[in-house]
Amino acid sequence: MQLPLGPDPRTDALRRLQALLVQRFGRIERAAAEWRQPEWVLVQGVIGARTKSPVSNAATDRLLTRYGSWEGVAAAPLGELQAELTTQTYPNIAAERLKASLTALIERRGAVDLSHLAQMDTQPAMAWLETLPGIGRKIAAGVMNASTLDRRALVLDSHHRRILQRMGLVPARADTTRTYAAIMPVMPEEWSAADFDEHHLLMKKLGQTWCRPTAPDCPGCAAQALCATGRRIEAINPGS
Repeated sequence: MQLPLGPDPRTDALRRLQALLVQRFGRIERAAAEWRQPEWVLVQGVIGARTKSPVSNAATDRLLTRYGSWEGVAAAPLGELQAELTTQTYPNIAAERLKASLTALIERRGAVDLSHLAQMDTQPAMAWLETLPGIGRKIAAGVMNASTLDRRALVLDSHHRRILQRMGLVPARADTTRTYAAIMPVMPEEWSAADFDEHHLLMKKLGQTWCRPTAPDCPGCAAQALCATGRRIEAINPGS
């Protein structure tokens, strides 16, 4: 007879981590008025690679204001879209991917319309989104979580993924899809979609400040006691 293995210790680590991050950075809660439509979140995700969120948010709003609808954005000449997206880190790539994803969406749905996702379970909805050009796991999760769909789907940017890897909560060097598959089953079951969103935003702050890509400040990091990398560095350089 196989005995039950008990709860995964990573779940408790995530709960403890969240408390430490809130203590360090404070709460990050989106007001109800800030929850956008899924189509807006998709566009923001497609054009937002390596660009700060406020800049991408403004560019998304600017596109909709200029063209009046997402169908209008899809119909705009590529060169015109590239000129509109000069605030983005990769404007030419952003414009190409945006035009491709919106065009494919119109071909499948007759309009830039994601309303059908509300009737789908989260995983099938994400899989459907990922069949669109330029839509990977991060954007698909964002559409499901950081929009009026309000689903328990974890958005994983490079900061979040790097921290999970350094902590030893997911396999080292796992890509976004593998990281998502590894961490979602151990996310605290009591966390709401809003908790998932806050967790992502707090992890992003941690990655931008202490757990940087290079020269991480492990001694000053709120998560050091929970982190495999941080504990190893502390053991090598005690009191540093």
